[in-house]
Amino acid sequence: MNAIRSKITIFGLLSLLIGTIPAWAQEEEATLNSGDTAWMLVAAVLVLLMTLPGLALFYGGLVRAKNVLSILIQCFVIAAVMSIIWVVYGYSFAAGEGNKFFGDASMLMLKHMGADTVNGSIPESVFVTFQMTFIIITPALIVGAFAERMKFSAVLIFTILWVTFSYLPIWHMAWGGGLFADWDVIDFAGGTVVHINAGIAGLVACIMLGKRKGFPGPNLAPHNVAYTVIGASLLWVGWFGFNAGSELAADGVAGFAMITTQIATAAAVLGWIALEWMISKKPTAVGAATGAVAGLVAITPASGSTTVTGALVIGLASGVVCYFCATSLKRALGYDDSLDVFGVHGIGGIVGAILTGVFLREVPEGGIGPQVIAQFKSVVLTIVWSGVVAFVALLIAKVTVGLRVSEDDENSGLDLTYHGEEAYNTEG
Repeated sequence: MNAIRSKITIFGLLSLLIGTIPAWAQEEEATLNSGDTAWMLVAAVLVLLMTLPGLALFYGGLVRAKNVLSILIQCFVIAAVMSIIWVVYGYSFAAGEGNKFFGDASMLMLKHMGADTVNGSIPESVFVTFQMTFIIITPALIVGAFAERMKFSAVLIFTILWVTFSYLPIWHMAWGGGLFADWDVIDFAGGTVVHINAGIAGLVACIMLGKRKGFPGPNLAPHNVAYTVIGASLLWVGWFGFNAGSELAADGVAGFAMITTQIATAAAVLGWIALEWMISKKPTAVGAATGAVAGLVAITPASGSTTVTGALVIGLASGVVCYFCATSLKRALGYDDSLDVFGVHGIGGIVGAILTGVFLREVPEGGIGPQVIAQFKSVVLTIVWSGVVAFVALLIAKVTVGLRVSEDDENSGLDLTYHGEEAYNTEG
């Protein structure tokens, strides 16, 4: 009898002790995974590398020497502006509960978050930082569509408005429990949120600004192809953080996302340069670099759910389709998408988003038809939403500060006229 009483007493003391442990500590012990956290810290750095310096160099090499700094500073400053927007209100309106289209104001200034707050198996601070790198690169992608001719002040006004009213709602619809979730849309790492969203905004922007002086013509040739290849290489490496990191865990799905990313990118490179070789008789470095980006874009929504065969087909399809859209379609329609933002990100994103529904590792009982329809609906909504927001945001920028630089400034180059610097010291 005494032994039983002793056991009861000990059990009671242990229960009382456990009860004094704060709830967050118990939750953290149960869910926080150091391996997942370490991987996501690395993934966040890899995605930031995609913009700084990856995208900046990729775009910088494609413009003329007199405009390379304008591209670099636009990417650099956008990274700073979007970082602040994300923590002030962006994360809240994207990830907050809200409704089917927008989040809410419950997490403004990340007021809900502490050092011990978790999101799944990782600290929420790591998740917020990882997603911050996504909002950084998305408006930076659009820069390539209006390169060499848009005022720096207009760039800032446009990107702030567009991110607020297009990027954040599409993020919420796809990943925040909004409309796309109701449709069962698969967008593993940002086919709609990032690439179609940015590609359509880029198309609207380049049409509203008009063509560069001398377009089309040989005087608009890239000034440093080496920069472009280096930038594309950094994008390729960083994209593993983008895609595999979107699993938010160091597990088998992340590993599958990594291998499908590599396969699709390789297939797109080969598809693009094969077409160049047949049509232009010379496979180019710019073509290989651009083909790689097309493959990376297209596999993004499917990377966590597709098969190896699917990755191969998606990559090859994106390389072929994006090649014709960045060359033949652009020439036929006459719009000056300076660095092929629509032709690569918009079209590649559309190809990838729709084919995501075709090549599934786990085919649902109803077959692939309903999934393809859901993917198509998300593509159409993203196109319309982004296009309307981009048009209104550009209109506001035009009314307030004007969109396009003067003809004299365009002739002289934006580096000197808008930033007072030159990339290369010709006197030294």
